[in-house]
Amino acid sequence: MIFQLIDDHSRFAVASHVAWGETSEAAIAVFDKAVTAHGVPQRLLSDNGPALNPSRRGILGQLVAHVMALGVQPITGKPYKPTTQGKNERFHQTLFRFLDKQPLAASLAELQTQVETFDVVYNTERPHQGLPGRITPLTAWQATEKAEAPRPTREQLTRPRVHQRQPSPAPVPVPSDLPDDTVVKNLTSAGTFMVDKVHYKVDARHGFQQVLVITDRDKITITDLQGEILIEHIRPAPGVTYVGNGRPRGRPRKNTESSPMS
Repeated sequence: MIFQLIDDHSRFAVASHVAWGETSEAAIAVFDKAVTAHGVPQRLLSDNGPALNPSRRGILGQLVAHVMALGVQPITGKPYKPTTQGKNERFHQTLFRFLDKQPLAASLAELQTQVETFDVVYNTERPHQGLPGRITPLTAWQATEKAEAPRPTREQLTRPRVHQRQPSPAPVPVPSDLPDDTVVKNLTSAGTFMVDKVHYKVDARHGFQQVLVITDRDKITITDLQGEILIEHIRPAPGVTYVGNGRPRGRPRKNTESSPMS
């Protein structure tokens, strides 16, 4: 699992970290990396994942409590809008293309080195199509005045710094006006669904859940009903009838060691 943080305005990569899985500890670690290097931000945008910001599920997540104690406002993507984090998703894809050209990493430390090398190239050498004049993210970052660090409110300082279940929110209804490329699917007990006679695997942990399936010519994106991206699949070659999720079969191993943050 690779965690990446970018500045929304300049697209500057402020921190990256590699971990064994998507955990709150890892999410806090990458945030702290960014704070140590560049200071405390005003806001932190993430998806609605359990390790990031599960507030829409009625849960005070560890990362949310951690950043709020510093006065940071945690915000998430809107339900049915996985493209809210579009800049970060494109950033992920750029990283993956870079890693595809590197030797396969034999350890987390080696992968971390590759990711940090990418950050330097991305920030300083690669003209960015989304920036005026195709300048680099570093140039845009240095040209922008930094906001002052936020001051936590009394309420933020007194919030518990642990997972705390709050009253359950009302269930998210499935809208009747979904885009033409989006449909609702019920996952099987094994966490699979079918599109165009091809079975796609999400994860058994999501068995029997409803998901949103967003299709285009080359890719299929699966989100939960709140817009959190669960997995993305590239459409397979003709004749392929099953696409797995790339994870080993069986129950996931429990990791008793602290995970590095990405």
